[in-house]
Amino acid sequence: MTKLEIKGDWNIIKGKLKQQWADLTDDDLQHADGKMDELVGRIQRRTGQSREAVEDAIKKSQDALSD
Repeated sequence: MTKLEIKGDWNIIKGKLKQQWADLTDDDLQHADGKMDELVGRIQRRTGQSREAVEDAIKKSQDALSD
């Protein structure tokens, strides 16, 4: 997988996360780019969701790309 493909996949995942949690901003997702723990924490803070729920949503978004 090339760097461009990875970046494209990340953009798709960001879009899916923003669809699920409209309170997320581009800044939240941009700042956490490449830092999974920070991304999960930011989503938790914005949405009030549990860590497990956030991680599950991210995993589902990733899995959808593989289909």
